[in-house]
Formats: sequence, structure tokens, C-alpha cells
Amino acid sequence: MSDALQTPAQPYRVVCFDLDGTLLPMDLDEFMNSYFGLLGAYVGEYGVSWDDFVLGMKAGIKAMATHADGRTNAEVFWEQYFAFVDPTACDWEQVLGEFYEHEFGKLGESVTPNPAAAAAVATLADKGYPLVLTTMPMFPRRAVEWRLQWAGIDPEQFLFLTTFDNSTSAKPHTSYYQHVLDMLDLVSGEEVLMVGNNTVEDLAFCKLGADAFLVTDNLIDPIELDLDTVRHGSMEDFARWVETLSACENPAQLRAAAAVVVEGAPVTAPTTDVASATAKGE
Repeated sequence: MSDALQTPAQPYRVVCFDLDGTLLPMDLDEFMNSYFGLLGAYVGEYGVSWDDFVLGMKAGIKAMATHADGRTNAEVFWEQYFAFVDPTACDWEQVLGEFYEHEFGKLGESVTPNPAAAAAVATLADKGYPLVLTTMPMFPRRAVEWRLQWAGIDPEQFLFLTTFDNSTSAKPHTSYYQHVLDMLDLVSGEEVLMVGNNTVEDLAFCKLGADAFLVTDNLIDPIELDLDTVRHGSMEDFARWVETLSACENPAQLRAAAAVVVEGAPVTAPTTDVASATAKGE
């Protein structure tokens, strides 16, 4: 065993996972292109032009990535999306609810899961580690659940999942990771293990003291990091490494207030009244 895979100096109270490229093997650009195409065609049936759809999606995604005003990512997304798309074109909550429940799942038909990911999650769960899915919070909960299922992983194994409904910023902002800590009864970031594949977005948690394991199967490394500075390896390496960890002696819990937020998270679009007000500029 290399030095990079030695037992951690401090016990973990929670393990956080990135999803795309970490638990779920995929080419993110290819996936996003397919996602845009499928959703654009779906809303096109309600009279939304492709150009307006793309402008709205890009504006909404940019807003989620950059805002810092305390609102949820969902709120800022819909505000920008409806600047280009008619908010009264349909009952958006019902239409998008149906899209994510049924159509979105088709995107996973070509995904080949890595069994080592499910094995690692199961090992950690059996050892009593609370698991948090710290995926980029730009999707509603149902879309996140689908992607976990494509990876062969039960969403119920996680204490909570970050979504655009329950997050107020995005990676790589430390405010995103601080929000995760605030939802848990953690003393400090040093009690966290962050597992990801992006040296910028995922390792940003380390700025708050978190330890990290960088999964290199689908490595995204825009800063050309010296990998010797961080624990790293394939998902198979990670699965073998977690088998060496002792059982979690002091598992983190959700704060009571946070549990209410998480339970109320799955909202897909503004209500008709809110959408109409947006159209009128109110």
C-alpha cells in the first residue's frame, strides 16, 4: 500500500461523494448534450423554441454557478430561465415533474456502472459512516436519484443529497461545502472525507479542512495538480481502501432544522402564480 492510501490521521464522521465521473462513470459533456436535446424537445411540444430554451438554460445555469444572495439555486434558475421562456406556456411543475420521472431515465440506457462504486458505498454504510451526496446542485432531486440508480446505488443509502432545491450555491465555492457542514452536527471539516474526480470542484472542500480521495478513472484536472499531494487511485483502489477503515465510532447526524429543509426539497418549478408574476415583471 502506497503512502497515499495509508489510514487517515483522524477518524471520519461522514463521507461525501461527488456523483458524475466519480460514482457514475460518464463523459459529462456528452451527457449534458444529450440532456439538453431531450429536455429541449420535450418542452418544444409546448411551443418553446429551441433558441429560447437554450438561452434560458444557459442563463439559469450561469446564475446557479455564480449567485451569492442566499436564495436557492432553483429560485435563481427559474428567474433567469423565465426571462427567455414563456412561464405560462404550460403547467411547468406538472410537465417537468413528468419529464424527470419518466423521460430523464432514458439518458441512462447507455451508462455502464462500475460495480466498485456500489461496493465502496455498501462497505462504508455497513461500517456505519453517514453518506452525503455532494453532487453539483443544479438538478432536481429526481434527476439525482436517477443518476445514482444508473450507478447501481440506492439513493436511500445517503443521509441527504444536494439538489438545486436545497442548495444556495455551487461547486467550487466553499459556501456550498459550508452549507453541507451547517446541515450536519460536525465540529469541523476535518471530520469529512470528500470523494471526487475534479481537482477544482471537489477538492475545494479541502479549504475547509476536509480530507480527500481523488478518483482518477474519469479525472478532471484543469490545474494539473501534483497527484502525490492528495490520496488518489481508481474506484477499485478506493473500494479496497475503505475496507481497511475501522467502523465509524461517532457518526454525524442531520441537524433538526436541516432535516425539515431536506424533506421539503423536491420542488421542480415555481407555482403558476409565481410564473405568471414573472411574466408580468412583478
